[in-house]
Amino acid sequence: MRLEKKATVVSSSVATVLILLKLTVGILSGSIAVLASAIDSLLDLTVSLFNYFALHNAEKHPDDKFHFGRAKLEPLAAVIEGTIISLSALFILYEAISKIVHPKAMQHMNESITVMVASFIITGFLVLFLSYVAKKTGNMVIKADALHYKTDIFSNGAVLFALVAIQYTGEYLIDPILGIAIAFYMIYSAIPIVKEGVLMLLDVALPKEDIEKIEEILKNEKEITAYHYLQTREAGSHIFISYHLVFNVSISLYDAHLISDRIEAKIKGLFPDKKVHILTHMDPYDDSDINEEEEEW
Repeated sequence: MRLEKKATVVSSSVATVLILLKLTVGILSGSIAVLASAIDSLLDLTVSLFNYFALHNAEKHPDDKFHFGRAKLEPLAAVIEGTIISLSALFILYEAISKIVHPKAMQHMNESITVMVASFIITGFLVLFLSYVAKKTGNMVIKADALHYKTDIFSNGAVLFALVAIQYTGEYLIDPILGIAIAFYMIYSAIPIVKEGVLMLLDVALPKEDIEKIEEILKNEKEITAYHYLQTREAGSHIFISYHLVFNVSISLYDAHLISDRIEAKIKGLFPDKKVHILTHMDPYDDSDINEEEEEW
């Protein structure tokens, strides 16, 4: 099983445990913050299961229906996860405002505090594990999952702080006020996830620094006379690159092919943690000006 899949299994299991703990204590105590945290964990479980499905299908080889594979399931999953984070934040915001308007007393405070302490610790270890997997694999889905649970650490910590403060001060407004702050933080954290996923779905080019590295390899290749039409895009853990190489008209196809393979190997070396797909078009002369005129016409 791939490390990314193991990560989704672990996160799904953790989310299930947290749901049972928080939901039970939330109902007994009447705490909106704990109930909101339980619903957030339920959304975590849904996202983790979807991530497992996305990763399982994203790694499938190209076939007659999907010639380029299903790698875009990864950014799609990231967009969905970012959206779910935002929706759960809006729910917490709604519940917090409702509690300010209609304040209610809370019960079973000791049990609630114990559960939130356990949730804080468990989620902390999960974030460390997911961050390790995201860094090792560069997988966008796991990166989004790690960020999702990182927001849970702050929300769990804030809920825990609120419960302790309420127990010692008796001021129930602390709970909804912190809930509002958590909601805005979650939305702020979700924006980069959604943005990155959407840009990848729209086939945004690689970062400028990566393109410059590719161009440096092409410029320093003495066996070609020029290059043009360099295009790049990224889909999950896959990178797609295409370009035209201009060779001397007298070169043999065999030699041109060897040179092209050498260039491709150098470019793939720039992205050791990615699956790089390169399409090389070999030209006997520079036809970029001709094609540009045809496009304008």
